Amino acid sequence: MADKKTRKTRSDCTVGTFEKKHGLPPGTFRNSNGRDTRSDKRIGTIRKEHSENKKR
Repeated sequence: MADKKTRKTRSDCTVGTFEKKHGLPPGTFRNSNGRDTRSDKRIGTIRKEHSENKKR
């Protein structure tokens, strides 16, 4: 059997929707300071913040 390739999550998906879709408990996503990420924050914003922190 061929391996199935998983798709990248759309950048306009919100954190709350992602957690519900994948059956994750609320608060799974954390900010860099350890606090919960807001549920209406978009995945694209998290990716952008992560890439900016990686460059530093």
